[in-house]
Amino acid sequence: MTAGQETDCSHYEALMQARDSDPAIMLGDNGCDSDPIWQDLRDRGAAPEIPTKRNRHLQHSVSRPLYALRSRIERFINRLKNSRRVATRCDQTADSFLGFAALSSIRLWIRFVHAA
Repeated sequence: MTAGQETDCSHYEALMQARDSDPAIMLGDNGCDSDPIWQDLRDRGAAPEIPTKRNRHLQHSVSRPLYALRSRIERFINRLKNSRRVATRCDQTADSFLGFAALSSIRLWIRFVHAA
């Protein structure tokens, strides 16, 4: 969990150290487009699916079907933010915030399961 004003790519190293194995594919937004991240992913044998920033001289292509999966995650997070406590992050502790985010996720999952 990061602060709201912090970029996700600033915690890339901690994320990779916390994983049991190296990922086969890494989906990320263009905020994660940096040479050290690309090089680390290549060293790990992963296929980076990260769109490049507009100011890069060398533009990398992204697989549209794979990158569309990232859209599902973004839409889910948007649905989580319909819960005011998740959107405003007004909880005093990280445990309290993550607990309420888990409850909101369960609520969305139950709606999804019963709708099918």
